[in-house]
Amino acid sequence: MARGHLINRDSAQPVLLILLGLVQLTHAQTPPKFIRTPTDQIGVQGGVASFVCQATGDPQPKIVWSRKGKKVRNQRFEVIDFEDGSGSVFRVQPLQTPRDEAVYECVASNEAEEISASTRLTVLREDQLPGGFPSIDMGPQLKVVEGSRTATMLCAASGNPDPEISWFKDFLPIDTSTQGRIKQLRSGALQIDRSEETDQGKYECVATNSEGTRYSTPAKLYVRVRRIPPRFSVPPMDYDIMPGGSVNITCQAVGVPMPYVKWMLGAEDLTPEDDMPIGKNVLELTDVRQSANYTCVAMSTVGVIETVAQITVKALPNTPGAPVIMERSATSMTLMWDSGNPLPVSYYVIQYRPASSRDPFKEIDGVATTRYSVGGLSPYSHYHFRVMAVNSIGRGPPSQTVEARTAEQAPSSAPRRVRGRMLSVSTAMVHWEEPEEPNGQVVGYRVYYTAEPSLSVNQWHKEMVRGANFLTIQNLTPDKTYHIRVLAFTAVGDGPLSHDLQIIAKTGVPSQPTELKVEVKSETSVLLSWVPPAQSGSDSITGYELIYRLADNPEEQKITFEPNTSYLLKNLKPSSTYIIQLAARSKHGLGAFTSETTIQTPETLPIAPPQEVTCTSPSSTSLLVSWAAPPPGAKNDILTGYSIRYTAVELDGAKTEHIDRIPPDCFRYRMEGLRKWTLYSLMVAAHTKAGLEAQSLPVLVHTEEDVLSAPPLSVEVVAMNSSTISVTWQPPVAERRHGKIRGYQVTYIRRFSGQRMGSPNIKELLLRDSQNNIMKFRMCLSLVAILWQF
Repeated sequence: MARGHLINRDSAQPVLLILLGLVQLTHAQTPPKFIRTPTDQIGVQGGVASFVCQATGDPQPKIVWSRKGKKVRNQRFEVIDFEDGSGSVFRVQPLQTPRDEAVYECVASNEAEEISASTRLTVLREDQLPGGFPSIDMGPQLKVVEGSRTATMLCAASGNPDPEISWFKDFLPIDTSTQGRIKQLRSGALQIDRSEETDQGKYECVATNSEGTRYSTPAKLYVRVRRIPPRFSVPPMDYDIMPGGSVNITCQAVGVPMPYVKWMLGAEDLTPEDDMPIGKNVLELTDVRQSANYTCVAMSTVGVIETVAQITVKALPNTPGAPVIMERSATSMTLMWDSGNPLPVSYYVIQYRPASSRDPFKEIDGVATTRYSVGGLSPYSHYHFRVMAVNSIGRGPPSQTVEARTAEQAPSSAPRRVRGRMLSVSTAMVHWEEPEEPNGQVVGYRVYYTAEPSLSVNQWHKEMVRGANFLTIQNLTPDKTYHIRVLAFTAVGDGPLSHDLQIIAKTGVPSQPTELKVEVKSETSVLLSWVPPAQSGSDSITGYELIYRLADNPEEQKITFEPNTSYLLKNLKPSSTYIIQLAARSKHGLGAFTSETTIQTPETLPIAPPQEVTCTSPSSTSLLVSWAAPPPGAKNDILTGYSIRYTAVELDGAKTEHIDRIPPDCFRYRMEGLRKWTLYSLMVAAHTKAGLEAQSLPVLVHTEEDVLSAPPLSVEVVAMNSSTISVTWQPPVAERRHGKIRGYQVTYIRRFSGQRMGSPNIKELLLRDSQNNIMKFRMCLSLVAILWQF
């Protein structure tokens, strides 16, 4: 079959030659025809004269220049051909008189015919020039322009009549009649848009009128074209996706010139050759069922580079086993669970919330083991717990929810609303409510009472109460004032004592009001509120008596008013400390006063916050805060100092820290021992003698970045084939990064027979800001050796 094919091809050759000969015999020749002929010129001695001659015909005519019938030959004569072969320029430089004055002839000839055109050159000395002879007032200058930028070559000429300006590049005329990149402005200047490397050369402007022609001095235009090999500005990322999922892989490259970018799967081109984008290519993958390596290729006239994106089809992790409570305390639970996954997972997430709550679960993520202690819980409270596993795809389904209760501890608050009243001249009834934070099952209460409050509480009379929240105290001494305090206790221990309740052993006399609160309403008034004493129908309260005084003045003032649960105390002095007591009255007499309550009225004049608060970070663990004092009219001349309050904004559960007692004449403070590369919110407050403060607006500032203090995690190396390996890793733990990770550097070296061979090889992976939250990275390396060590 192959032999027959060769015979057929050889036998076809004579036929082809015959056909070509027929075509040549029938081809018609066209005689030359001038499309541009030289024109007469009047030049100046020492100047330049150029004659342009172009012709068309078939075959293309040959152009020859002659003088008096002889071909021109002289060192000062130069013939420059057009690139398309249509003609040439005859240039004389420098002009000499009368030697160069003559008639010159352009002869165009081909096989069909020969034609000619003549022109006259006149050369004048400077002293012979007429008054209107053209003059170049401003000629083009040396210029350097970046490729693709606009270049303008200036030219200005004068004469009478006004000369016309034309341009030559490398001694050939420039056609500015077409509306292309190169155009001549009305001023005569030559403007070159989107300059290219081919625009580089010598430029002359020529001024011509009826009196003659003058050429400018040539000026060089340099077009600087940068050539940069392609590089990946946005290398494609590796992706882990679910079976049947979709993903868009972006590959972006830059260089000069900009490279074409295409995608390949093995040896198969995924990007059509005639539709290859420049600079950026997004590969859209849908219904992906199989893992594969996709190669991005960037190519330009300067070079070709490629990189690989690995698409791994994975599934979400399985459900972990139900958590088991291993240990418990009043504020923590230790959980343990089975992974439920044959393959390693990235980490676990623990979700928990109070059993009675319908709020979203709180979360603890980044748990690396299957045992964890959850802290910050409330004592003797029921909680729901569940666990889920997380891999590079996402979170798996949660485990079964389990309920558990924290252990008991002693109450952290005293019994509430402790109240009492006299049943007779020697018997009192005291009752109360359960503590707000019992922290367990309240087993009972202890009631302490005495008529001598100066004694230690351990020396007071004591009664134990179980199963009830009231107590009848008998055998009291009539007309004496008794102090009563109550505490609750659990199986673990005692809670704190309640505040003093004072009661007078006298029938019908009310006990003291409870829960007295004082709220500042203005610089001259405060609002008092309280809970009335317990009372019976015949012992109803008929009014209240209020006594108050300045803290530094023993003279008391007294006010009586009708029964109520609040009272507005007016006409106080600004910026003063008052001591207040309240007692209830019935028809049987005045009851016991409350304990002394102290309140500070504010200053009359307002206080302004510190001014011009600024903050910088001189190091990765310090901040330097600066401020100016409040305006003189706003600080009331009794400024006692400043304080700084700051919080780590991005740290969950971070507490607000205080720096107090900064002297009033200090306006700079350096805060040390801070977390590296952490966003802080801080404010500066001014304090006065009266205890008032005014805070500045918050200022946000980052501490400086520092060197990472931990290596990448989970580094794995897998051989892909005989010449390629895949390296995967995870970022260092967040608290030890100390800044934004700009990239990674993989170092590898050949190892042969246990010995290292050659110098280490280094490959870098640079990250964008948006890639700092990626939890896993992969890099593929092409190798020429077989054994390597990392």
